[in-house]
Amino acid sequence: MNAPQPIAARTVPVGPTRMTPSEAFVETMVAQGVDTMFGIMGSAFMDAMDIFAPAGIRLIPVVHEQGAGHMADGYSRVSGRHGVIIGQNGPGISNAVTAIAAAYWAHSPVVVITPETGTLTQGLGGFQEAAQLPMFAEFTKYQAHVSNSKRMAELTARAFDRALLEMGPTQLNIPRDLFYGDITVEIPKPIRIERGAGGVESLNAAADLIASARFPVMISGGGVVMGDAFKEAIALAERIGCPVVNSYQHNDSFPASHPQWCGPLGYQGSKAGMRLIAQADVVIALGTRLGPFGTLPQYGMDYWPKGAKLVQIDADAKMLGLVKKVDVGICGDAKAAALALLERLAGRTLACDATRAERAAKTAEEKAAWEKELSEWTHEKDAYSLDMIEEAKGEKTPTGGQWLHPRQVLRELEKAMPAHVMVSTDIGNINSVAHSYLRFEEPRSFFAPMSFGNCGYALPTIIGAKVARPDRPAVSYAGDGAWGMSMSEIMTAVRHDIPVTAVVFHNRQWGAEKKNQVDFYNRRFVAGELESESFAGIARAMGAEGITVDKLEDVGPALRRAIDLQMNQRKTCVIEIMCTRELGDPFRRDALSKPVRFLDKYKDYT
Repeated sequence: MNAPQPIAARTVPVGPTRMTPSEAFVETMVAQGVDTMFGIMGSAFMDAMDIFAPAGIRLIPVVHEQGAGHMADGYSRVSGRHGVIIGQNGPGISNAVTAIAAAYWAHSPVVVITPETGTLTQGLGGFQEAAQLPMFAEFTKYQAHVSNSKRMAELTARAFDRALLEMGPTQLNIPRDLFYGDITVEIPKPIRIERGAGGVESLNAAADLIASARFPVMISGGGVVMGDAFKEAIALAERIGCPVVNSYQHNDSFPASHPQWCGPLGYQGSKAGMRLIAQADVVIALGTRLGPFGTLPQYGMDYWPKGAKLVQIDADAKMLGLVKKVDVGICGDAKAAALALLERLAGRTLACDATRAERAAKTAEEKAAWEKELSEWTHEKDAYSLDMIEEAKGEKTPTGGQWLHPRQVLRELEKAMPAHVMVSTDIGNINSVAHSYLRFEEPRSFFAPMSFGNCGYALPTIIGAKVARPDRPAVSYAGDGAWGMSMSEIMTAVRHDIPVTAVVFHNRQWGAEKKNQVDFYNRRFVAGELESESFAGIARAMGAEGITVDKLEDVGPALRRAIDLQMNQRKTCVIEIMCTRELGDPFRRDALSKPVRFLDKYKDYT
């Protein structure tokens, strides 16, 4: 087969030019800087796809369109550029809804291109027909529908512009017959804006409030990462001398080696961070919406400081005061706002200056206590977990070794992580516990499904991240349940030379939900067991390397070997870690209660 080769230089026509709608669509993407797309080929957009390569656009074929959406999300979150997904109309497009929802809650500028049934047969119930705009309405910032081929370039450009302007997914819906024809069109130039610091009055009020604080604490959120405000966040924290906590699932928003870093808040987060923010009289929330799942009580601590004043900085005005009562709300870019606050605090005496050394010592003390607890926390201590540990003592794994304690495994993985690593985590019990063990030194390093909390996220996302940054080590974490939803994308990594490392925690269960059955349903286990074949063996069958680990001392060497295979031999590797069935804290204690039954036949189910 003779595949067309990409052209060396990427240019777009200037001024009104005669072309086909497919050419207008492709040339507009070139103008927007698109060089990578994810999806599955289809007849609905084949006329445009035929000229992707000569336009310098690579379409990476995937196994499933949900995987394509997650790959576009990962690509976007690492690069700061558009992530783009395309697929066949109807079932191909509907497969992507879950991934776009995850991208929405991650504020990723993903563009989902949805070719649609042709205009002459819409409403007739034809082959692969579906109403595609309502599917994505809840999870997109903007939806464009091409109703006339002469508007192809205009609406394509607007979908890409809005994704960056509003920091979230957009949809471009194109009836399949509108790719064909003869039009004269001008390719629009991309619209990019400079983001500001916020209003002068709100910045002044925030500076005054911070200056009066005796025990301020900063929350560094996703806006710090997306706004390239890493250095500015560090500078602001150092000027105030305050403890800094990460917002939920944004462990890469402040360097873990910094003495003021205290770890993440929220589910399975840092006790040090929680104990310190509980003492705050002023909280500076930099680039975060303060989502409810990231501030909920944890480890029996209702740590949010009820009497503290809150300064919240977010680029989206609708987020200000949405979850927590705000005293000063700043609608502004995290980087620009941090610089503006630094200017206002320069040369000013702060109330907390007098206690800087004392607060630093308190921060170091809490961090040391938490690190000690993490190191000694080798296994879960609830009755169910202790029973499972006892049961596993004499039970050999299928490979002849022993079942390993998840927390010990996570600690060993933490120690073996290479510099500049990118890590994605799936949803679930062990993955959530991993939040306490994942530390980063640079932004755009940590990716999780955020508030949407969908399974099958981690592997495809890290594949997309690796496409964007092939120079960085890329590692995904998943439990065996979530892994089953996405492991086929190992074939995508192998087929298209995108080497990644996938860690699978094989504990034979849906752990997070099973914990609810332990705590609320008297250990009546329904549909939670997952006996499986060797995931390492399945990986080898798909063309990747596979390593099974059933000894604690082998965890670190296995990760180092897999990273070497990835970076030096361009090989994808799946590390299957044989874990006990012990369980961490319940996933949704706030949303469940002990059952009450009224019918006689269910009386025993209380």
